[in-house]
Amino acid sequence: MKRMNKWLLIGALTLGSFAGFSSAQAGFLSDDSSKLPDFTQLAEENTKVVVNISTTKHVKAKVPPVFNGMPDDIMRFFFGLPGGGMQGRPVPRQLPEEVVRSLGSGFIISSDGYILTNNHVVEGADEVVVKLYDRKEMKAKVIGTDPRTDVALIKINATDLPYAKIGSAKNLKIGQWVLAIGEPFGLDYTVTHGIVSALGRALPSDTYVPFIQTDVPINPGNSGGPLINMKGEVVGINSQIYSKSGGYMGLSFSIPIDIAMSVAEQIKQHGHVVHGFLGVQVQEVTGELAQSFGMSQPEGALVAEVVKGSAAEEAGLQPGDIIVEFNGQKIHRSTDLPPLVGTAPVGKPVEMKILRQGKAKTLTVKLKPLPEEEGQVASAKGDNNTGDFGAMVRELTPKELKALNLPFGVEIVSVVEGGAAQKAGILPGDILVTLNFQPVKSIPQLIQILKHAPKGRAIPVRVVRNGHSLFLPLVLGRK
Repeated sequence: MKRMNKWLLIGALTLGSFAGFSSAQAGFLSDDSSKLPDFTQLAEENTKVVVNISTTKHVKAKVPPVFNGMPDDIMRFFFGLPGGGMQGRPVPRQLPEEVVRSLGSGFIISSDGYILTNNHVVEGADEVVVKLYDRKEMKAKVIGTDPRTDVALIKINATDLPYAKIGSAKNLKIGQWVLAIGEPFGLDYTVTHGIVSALGRALPSDTYVPFIQTDVPINPGNSGGPLINMKGEVVGINSQIYSKSGGYMGLSFSIPIDIAMSVAEQIKQHGHVVHGFLGVQVQEVTGELAQSFGMSQPEGALVAEVVKGSAAEEAGLQPGDIIVEFNGQKIHRSTDLPPLVGTAPVGKPVEMKILRQGKAKTLTVKLKPLPEEEGQVASAKGDNNTGDFGAMVRELTPKELKALNLPFGVEIVSVVEGGAAQKAGILPGDILVTLNFQPVKSIPQLIQILKHAPKGRAIPVRVVRNGHSLFLPLVLGRK
């Protein structure tokens, strides 16, 4: 009985403590809602600038040939009976067209009808229809697109439209509240919210965009919609999600509005977008490399190779240099460099700060336009034979990678008889995707991986052959 009273007393004290906590310290649990962010005004002000985008694409239907006439024509043909097609031969029917429809989002950026969205929302579309907040539908014209940044500019014939307040992603901070408005699964004007999870996120297939990562729920149909800060400013375009199921899994990626608006301005002025090309292959500065270069901490982009005849070579950049600042922007990681190069002015002087053998130096570079085909860069380097790997390879263009449904990889052109590649079972036509679990995105990168790969023992290489992934054991020459 005493023991029971003791527990009752403790229980009473505990409940009393929680009661005191909830009333005095937990204001967010009480009726005072001022401590929580209120999205009602943001939603009300920005919903009218968001549009629904529906596209129509006509493609040839994939159907097998059928025989002319009645269904029994097939039997008549195979058994040699009269009426078995024209002169006893099967006549293929003309393939019908199949209509493919898709949905996406966008937002108005000017009162005269210019709208920003994703390139993949309108890519290849024969017809683009925009539905406004008042349910009015209008046909839109695609002014221009930029697949590298996944940005598209379209326009409707209208005036006096409400338009978005454009902000800047440069002022975003991790943990900051953000709002998204879009059309997930075709559900009009859906509002979701979350926080900024990371900034400057590099994705394997999009080296020219430093993505904003958030935990805002994004689903198919949200693509092209705005990401909005608590001031009501658009800071990004919702573009991608990471998912194993096809639906939202807590990882959403948005294109910084600064990049999107720059692309839109280039499209307006020139009808196309020109990206800068420096002409270097860079790698991450690890802790051990930082020590070897006499650096107090890892930072910057380590130049592994300089393309012959490139802007980098003309500026005097050398392998072993570490780029720590480009066009006034600090380079913390190697992935910071490509977006800065891609958005920097072409043909104009840009300052670049480097470390060379431990000493700081400033170089001036005039960027050249990025070649339309990545293969041009590879072929300009001359011999692509990768040493003791025993294979000739070539870089694939973005169109070729897209057709193969691959984010990266290089094609095996030929293999040396008796070489390591042939012994591993690698064949001409294979697409080399990874070597020793490292992604192969270019020929210079492959060369670097081979240089540092272990010798004399099997390491895994992954190739794609006839659309199927395959791992093979590769043994490089002994040291």
